[in-house]
Amino acid sequence: MFRIMHKSKLHKARVTEANLNYEGSITIDEDLMEEADIFANEKVQIVNNNNGERIETYVIPGERGSGVICLNGAAARKAEVGDTIIIISYGLVDDKEARSLNPKVVMLDENNRVVS
Repeated sequence: MFRIMHKSKLHKARVTEANLNYEGSITIDEDLMEEADIFANEKVQIVNNNNGERIETYVIPGERGSGVICLNGAAARKAEVGDTIIIISYGLVDDKEARSLNPKVVMLDENNRVVS
């Protein structure tokens, strides 16, 4: 059996932009993507701590070191600039790996800089 397990997350990310006039997705600073082991075009779940919205979309790499967290397209309707969100990635793993999987949690500050 395979299970969908929490692989990694960016915790307390702050939305820096919301671009309604875009195809859709979330743009994430490429440095933050690497910290959380998230690939370009990977499916992620976004949980908005300010309004409770939960959405799924895919990732587009943003400028390194910029701290950008930008919801694009329809996702832009689900958050406002300044909202605190959690960006969660999942992996499909077998039972054996699921029992020992330790998700990578990247804690961010209010400027989307890695705290731990």
